Amino acid sequence: MITKNEFISILEENKNQISPLLMEKADVIRRENYGESVYLRGLIEFTNYCKNNCYYCGIRAGNKKAKRYRLTREEILSCCAAGNALGFQTFVLQGGEDPWFSDREICEIVWTIKSRYPTSAVTLSIGEKSRESYQAYHNAGADRYLLRHETATEDHYKKLHPENMLLQNRKKCLYTLKEIGFQVGAGCMVGSPGQTLAHLAEDLCFLQELQPQMVGIGPFLPHIDTPFGKEKAGSLSLTLTMVALTRILLPKVLLPSTTALGTLTPEGRKLGLKCGANVVMPNLSPPEHRKDYTLYNNKLCTGNEAAEAVQSLCEEIKMTGYLPDFSRGDSKMEKFI
Repeated sequence: MITKNEFISILEENKNQISPLLMEKADVIRRENYGESVYLRGLIEFTNYCKNNCYYCGIRAGNKKAKRYRLTREEILSCCAAGNALGFQTFVLQGGEDPWFSDREICEIVWTIKSRYPTSAVTLSIGEKSRESYQAYHNAGADRYLLRHETATEDHYKKLHPENMLLQNRKKCLYTLKEIGFQVGAGCMVGSPGQTLAHLAEDLCFLQELQPQMVGIGPFLPHIDTPFGKEKAGSLSLTLTMVALTRILLPKVLLPSTTALGTLTPEGRKLGLKCGANVVMPNLSPPEHRKDYTLYNNKLCTGNEAAEAVQSLCEEIKMTGYLPDFSRGDSKMEKFI
């Protein structure tokens, strides 16, 4: 077990520039566990309606300037068909917490995808739900669930969210998802307003305790139409350090090199892979809606971020020294082998 103070010390040493030795250690560990594979997932952002009012998020309920959309069931299935034709074997359905999509509707969508593509994995990322809802999704065939905790420190969580949102409930959801049998993804923002190195250390301690199968880590990026619209973006070096430490802490974790990293700097995705990341998620959403799913300013949604440019993305991955892998790419934690 690594202690909180030890994490703080490492973060302090690497806050201005990540150590090449730390990057190398993370890369060696990912190669020991996953070889050179970089798993490609097809991302479908199917609704940007959200009932929540998180202070950092561009699709928050209070953003009246957001251009809202919902994909129909047929549109979602069309995205999956296009992804399947391109070779994707994991579909990630991500959206705001949109009450319009009932549990029954989500279950029918998941069941249909699994029926049409039985060897594929379905990942959901649709927020905090009840145990009964999570169980229904799992029964319908959903394999994985992404629910970033954003920050594991109570007082900091309150600075980022309205009073009706509780860190205690977010954590409870993550443990419930694990109990049900999902491959679970947590994760945090790096550089969010009010964050300290001690907060980041607490995030790592929480991940060490939770033992999730997936972790998403990216820099905080401001959105102009939020209360944090004028805050500065998170640090590249600290974000990469958190990615590398997560790989070292959880050797068998599935770890994306996020779109936010690529938005922060053109070399961001490549650097993420060099620091132990082994997943990328090109966008399968209809092109006319991609710019509407704006969690932060200047989000990448074209070029190699787009699923239709997957061959170019594969070449980029190869040039970075890894191999694109279209398989399901399940977690190698013992329960899921």
